[in-house]
Amino acid sequence: MPDLSAEDAKLVTLARAARARVGAAEGAAVRDQDGRTYNAASIALPSLSLTALQLAVAAAVSSGATKLEAAAVVTEASTLDGLGHAAVRDVSPAAPIHLAAPDATVFATVDD
Repeated sequence: MPDLSAEDAKLVTLARAARARVGAAEGAAVRDQDGRTYNAASIALPSLSLTALQLAVAAAVSSGATKLEAAAVVTEASTLDGLGHAAVRDVSPAAPIHLAAPDATVFATVDD
């Protein structure tokens, strides 16, 4: 289990809260270059499906973020989804993405 800084642990907490708030499959949170955080839950509508990480990145970018320092996803899946991963990499090629289980146990960090 990776050791997280206090700021990255906060991202896991925010992602977990976003997931729980609406009973979504996953929650995510990102921190931008100014330390601002954005969180979101996955959505699946008949006309629109987005991962939590895609939505968190979109919220950051639409608020003026030009770089992400880190991201976290809380999910029952064992791997990071490709679309969320790509969204983070579009903004920041090296930001760590922490993966955590619903109980907040971090089980992986993706750095590539």
